Amino acid sequence: MNKKIITLAVTSVLVAGSIFTSCKSPSQKEDAAQAKVEDAQQDLNAAQDKADAANLEVATAEEWTAFNNESEIKIRDNEVRIAELKVKMKKPGKVFDSMYEKRIESLEQQNRDLQARMDAYEKSQSDWETFKSEFNHDMDELGKALKDLTVDNK
Repeated sequence: MNKKIITLAVTSVLVAGSIFTSCKSPSQKEDAAQAKVEDAQQDLNAAQDKADAANLEVATAEEWTAFNNESEIKIRDNEVRIAELKVKMKKPGKVFDSMYEKRIESLEQQNRDLQARMDAYEKSQSDWETFKSEFNHDMDELGKALKDLTVDNK
């Protein structure tokens, strides 16, 4: 019976010792968890940067030349339409209000902005697909606005 008590006492001491030495305080656990979160965040940021770099496509010379030529033609067509609208506005016998004149000026400014964006992209060569889709959308909207300006809604 003496052996059983000694074995039980030794086992109890070993279990208690292992429990006390293996336990971390709450602040130590929090610090370890925070360090793991920061490491994971850094890994995520690095992976995101790699993904962004891979997605940035620059236009090839042929793509850029074709797109630039098409856009230049559309911009010139818009300039011609705007000039026609200005001439039409000044014809005698037709009364155009200041709102009509402001809309023409606004459309003319949008056309100049599109030309400036083309020039800026040519120098920076950033994300090609994004630029192309946004530019085409804006160009289409300007074309629709020019057509809608001459439509009589009566």
